[in-house]
Amino acid sequence: MPLRAVACKLEGMVDFPARSVSPVKLIAIDIDGTLLPSIGTIMSERNRQALRQAESAGLEIVIATGRRQAYALPLLKPIGLKPETFLISSNGTVTRTFAGDRIARALLPVETARELCGALRQFGGTTVFTFDHDGPGELVIESMEQLHARIALWVDANRPFLREIRPLERAFDTGESPVQGMVCGTVEEMNVAEAWLEQSPFAGKIEMHQTQYPARNLSILDILPPGCSKGVALDRIARQRGLRRDEMMAIGDNYNDLEMLKLAGHPVVMGNAAAELLASAREWGWQIAPTNDEDGVAQVIEDVLCAQYAVGRNAGVVE
Repeated sequence: MPLRAVACKLEGMVDFPARSVSPVKLIAIDIDGTLLPSIGTIMSERNRQALRQAESAGLEIVIATGRRQAYALPLLKPIGLKPETFLISSNGTVTRTFAGDRIARALLPVETARELCGALRQFGGTTVFTFDHDGPGELVIESMEQLHARIALWVDANRPFLREIRPLERAFDTGESPVQGMVCGTVEEMNVAEAWLEQSPFAGKIEMHQTQYPARNLSILDILPPGCSKGVALDRIARQRGLRRDEMMAIGDNYNDLEMLKLAGHPVVMGNAAAELLASAREWGWQIAPTNDEDGVAQVIEDVLCAQYAVGRNAGVVE
């Protein structure tokens, strides 16, 4: 559907009236719980169409995810975005284009990673280290059985990339640095793990971001190089593009999205986010989108296109 048709259609919709907003030039979007539905890994046609329409209208789309690049791209390629589109992966440690060109990367020092192996065993033996290369050994774990008991679907989807090494410290014998570590468990367990690490000698050596799924009582605690987040990676892109905060929108649903939401002048939290995060978003005056199962991303993008079309029409730029 052409941009003008979308805009004209939206102008008469009660739920999404045209608003006077600063023109958005870049939209950063999370994947899980945001672009994807609650069940399955197939993005809706409405979301895909909205992303293509935004790109056609001159907006830059940036995808920002906790997934590593190889685990994210198969979900994104069916959208049909241009190869130069930025993909921020592993919660900000790696930024590449869809075509695979590396823009930035941060590494967790080998000694820090090796020391973390022993420290993290107390939290259930679910530690995973991610290395920035393709194929077997991209993901290194100590116990397939323990990890499978906690995140079976993830393990099954990533078996071709997993390598089991015991003890896990031996994964660093070659001197290769990982881009991130990860441990998972119940929400309570990962809150305890994060609090413990914050008070440990590791506190100044790492960055931590939780992704919580309260309905499944599951939390993933990502352990990154210092100073890494989706927000830092997005800020790097914005500076490269010469964009102001009020020219950026960010859409996310979880705590690992907070830094990029705070960076963007137009933060949007999905309606399916955790109750605590939604409460904070309302307190801060952030926009609340419909849920991921209601194509909330598409509805927000359509609203942006409608508003910008209305502004352009009033300015005589659009007939």
